[in-house]
Amino acid sequence: MQNADGQPPVDLASTVRLGNGVEIPWVGLGVFKSPPGKETEQAVRWALELGYRHIDTAAFYQNEQDVARGLKASGVPREKVFITTKVWNTDQGYEQALRAFDRSRQALEVDVVDLYLVHWPVRGKFTDTWKALEKLLADGKVRAIGVSNFLVHHLEELRASSSVAPVVNQVEFHPFLVQKELLDYDARTGIRHEAWSPLTRGRRLDDPAIAAISRKHGRTPAQVVLRWDLQLGVVTIPKSVHRERILENSKLFDFELDADDMARLTGLDEGARIGPNPDTITF
Repeated sequence: MQNADGQPPVDLASTVRLGNGVEIPWVGLGVFKSPPGKETEQAVRWALELGYRHIDTAAFYQNEQDVARGLKASGVPREKVFITTKVWNTDQGYEQALRAFDRSRQALEVDVVDLYLVHWPVRGKFTDTWKALEKLLADGKVRAIGVSNFLVHHLEELRASSSVAPVVNQVEFHPFLVQKELLDYDARTGIRHEAWSPLTRGRRLDDPAIAAISRKHGRTPAQVVLRWDLQLGVVTIPKSVHRERILENSKLFDFELDADDMARLTGLDEGARIGPNPDTITF
């Protein structure tokens, strides 16, 4: 099932159209910090068996091979699953990024990657890295290209030196880190905002406002926060290696937050990061 652009999804199979016409599922399974090996493989298998059709990994996570094994074990056809991976910081630069992509593609055991991202805006390198992604797109090795952890000034620098615009910007995004300027910029320029660590790695889900809205709707705090993402038009990739949590995170489509709920959650913004600041990251 496909959604009209900008509209919240109606089920786990719902997609939204990216700027280049490729459809991406609104909800996916993230595998950052999922341990390499059986644990990640099983999480991917569970997610796909439960109806997820979007898996997000990266070379840095060292579990691309486990994603491949989980996909095989699930029995879901490759063409039914949207797979994202990313080029790591030490592999940035034109030739290095092309070689890194080949390693990722081999690990994932796929002919074509659905979405390939520049993982962080490494100063002095990310524009050359982007040119490599443009080549991969032109060569048909990826279906879409985008960035991760880019702020407005990074996106403006990329825009000035590139011929293809990113279709996704995957950033840390949750009620305590909204980055409204960035959210608005992405919406205005046709870049789909995507949330990593949407559940604050569980650290802030006991917030009184989230708890109150959860009680109001008879939903878990995680479900409330993920629903907030979707109603803002943000693709979301919650991470878990526990089947019950993966299932819980998929139950987002039979309730709706009202305007007061949305405003209250957005009002929690305090610029609080869990991960690194893209302007000061050192790895």
